[in-house]
Amino acid sequence: MANFAYEVFATVVAQKTFYQAAATLNVTPSAVSHSVNQLEKDLGFPLFIRNRSGVELTSDGRQVLPYVQEILNTESNLRQVADNIQGLHSGSVRIGGFSSVCINWLPRIIRRFNHEYPDIEISVFQGNFNEITKWAKIGTIDIGFTAMPVNENLLVHSLINDPIYCVTPAGFVPENGEYITIDDVADQNFILQQSDYDRDTKLALDHYHVTNNFLRFSIDDQSIISMVESGLGMGILPKLALKKLTGDVNTYPFAEPYNREIALVANKTQSTAPSTAMMIRSIKQFLVDEYGDEMLWQA
Repeated sequence: MANFAYEVFATVVAQKTFYQAAATLNVTPSAVSHSVNQLEKDLGFPLFIRNRSGVELTSDGRQVLPYVQEILNTESNLRQVADNIQGLHSGSVRIGGFSSVCINWLPRIIRRFNHEYPDIEISVFQGNFNEITKWAKIGTIDIGFTAMPVNENLLVHSLINDPIYCVTPAGFVPENGEYITIDDVADQNFILQQSDYDRDTKLALDHYHVTNNFLRFSIDDQSIISMVESGLGMGILPKLALKKLTGDVNTYPFAEPYNREIALVANKTQSTAPSTAMMIRSIKQFLVDEYGDEMLWQA
């Protein structure tokens, strides 16, 4: 099986201190330090910069990380295959999702999956689109939900088109009473998450000539609703994000429809692991049941 030093290295990266890595691995901090020092000696260069608050990867360490993670993931796959041959159906799946997927999809997906495969451990990591794609690329997660386009060398399945709406204070009504036009947003402030601004939200705002001078950034979707409710501006949120948000606001479509294309991404090595493959099938079935013909992934 894989060298224990690789597991120590990956754990230190995740935990950011030798002490926390030792606690996670149930070994002493000196054992972690010795393992890292030996791995650095074997490779011929330092992997970490040590400081008072913990450690951070060197540039060489960042290059090594994806290869170490792939070795560990491959070993995990081997263990799962061996367990499945024995009929144990064990293993683990690490899933990355952005906020609205974590709130609206993952609880039901995981509950259904746990009912069918109770011995498979599920971990969830929340992040933005770019973080999730990066995590899948280096093997930190096995499966991730993100938004297109995806330019990394990953397994990618388009899932649904998620319509984007304009969120307004309760007292606001567009001129035509039904949808938002350029005249409706003239000189209006818009409140959104910084991480959303590089994709479909930017396309909509650019079309409506909303400049940076009229942008305000918030922490999360619910805080956007709260600020819009208080009359501080308008928001832009997709349909999935609006499902479980509360506030005294109105939602209107734009005159020209916009949407974000949600996609499933998977690390190609990990996608062949039995537990990951079973989770991918379970996710697809959940979305087929939920969206029917609106589902983009038909293969």
